[in-house]
Amino acid sequence: MKLPEERDHKDNNSFSLSLTLTMALVCIFIACLFLVVLLVNRSKVQKDHETVQSMEQENVINTETGTVADIDHILSGEKRTPADLDFWDKYPEKTSEEVAPTPEPTSEPKEDPSTDGKHTLVVKDDGKEEWVLINQYLPKHEYDFTRLVCQSDLMKYYSDGRLVSFVGIDVSKLQDYIDYTKVKKAGIDYVMVRVGARGYSSGQLVLDDYYSENIKRAADAGLQVGVYFFSQALNTQEAVEEAKLVIEAIKDYSITYPVAFYMDGVSGDTSRIDRLTRQERTSIAKAYLDTVAQAGYIPLLYGDKECLIKQLDLSKLTAYDVWLSQLSDIPDYPYKFSMWQYSTKGSVDGISGYVNMNISFLDFTEK
Repeated sequence: MKLPEERDHKDNNSFSLSLTLTMALVCIFIACLFLVVLLVNRSKVQKDHETVQSMEQENVINTETGTVADIDHILSGEKRTPADLDFWDKYPEKTSEEVAPTPEPTSEPKEDPSTDGKHTLVVKDDGKEEWVLINQYLPKHEYDFTRLVCQSDLMKYYSDGRLVSFVGIDVSKLQDYIDYTKVKKAGIDYVMVRVGARGYSSGQLVLDDYYSENIKRAADAGLQVGVYFFSQALNTQEAVEEAKLVIEAIKDYSITYPVAFYMDGVSGDTSRIDRLTRQERTSIAKAYLDTVAQAGYIPLLYGDKECLIKQLDLSKLTAYDVWLSQLSDIPDYPYKFSMWQYSTKGSVDGISGYVNMNISFLDFTEK
C-alpha cells in the first residue's frame, strides 16, 4: 500500500508526459502543414515561372509580327477563344509604296516587215527571201512610179506630162552584129557596151570581141554611148588594173554616158570572188570607180538588189550613181538610183534575139 504523497507524485508525472507528447504531436503536425504549404507554393511559383517564360517567348514572336501578347490576361486563367489565337489579321497592312504589284508579262506585237515601211524584201539567187531593215541614213529615191509608162517594151517616165527619161540597151558580143540605125529609129536613146571581163576562174583580163565596133557604130548612129566591165577582182590592185584597161580601151572614142563597174558571181558555177567579204567587195568597187572618176569619166555602180544591199556597204559608195538591175514592172529598191535595167528579154528592131532593156532617169550628157 502506497502513501498519498507517492500517488500524487505519480499522477503529476503522467500528466507531464501526456502534455509533452501532445505538444510534440502538435509541432509535428504544424511542421507537416508548413511543409505541405511550402511545397504547394513552390509548385505554383514554378508553374507561374514556366508560364511567364512561355509568354515571353510568345511575346518575342508576336513582337516580330507586330503584336504584343497580354500576359496578365493569360495568367488570370481566363479561357481564350479561337479569336484570341487568330493572329493572321494582326500583321500591319502594307501601303501601296511597300507593295509593288507584279507586272503581268506583256509581249509587244511584232510589226509586219512587209507593211511597216521600215524593211525591204531581198530575194536571193537560191529563191530564199529576207526582209532587210532600210538604212535611214542612205539617200532615198524620189520617183513616183505611177508616172511610169511602158510603150512597146520601152519604159518611159513622165513629170508634169513631160518625158524626162531615156531608153537604153546594154550589149556585148552575145548580140553579134547590131544595126544601130534601126535601133535608133526604134526609140533607143543610149547604149551601154561591154568593154571586157576578167575570167571568173583564170583571172585573165579579156577585151570583148565587138566592143570597139559597137562603140563606133552606135556613136555614128547618133546614140549616146557608155561602157561597163565585168569584174572578178580579188583586191583593190586588180580593180585598178581593170579600170585602167577600160580607160585605155575607150580613150579614142566619145563616151558620153558612164563607165560602169559590174561585179557578180557566176550562175551554176563557182567564181574567184565567191569568198570575198562585204568590206572587200566595197573596197574593190570603190577603187575601180575612183580610178574612172580620176580619168575624167562618169563612174557608175551596177548591181541587183541583193548585191547592192547585202554584198556592198552603200554608205561608203554614196558618191556614185547606181545602175539597178531588177527585173520587174516596178522596182522596190529603196535607195537612190539613176539607171534601171528592167528586162533581159527585150526585143528591139536591128537586134536579133533578146537584149537587155534599161531606163535612165538622168541625162548623163549634162552631168
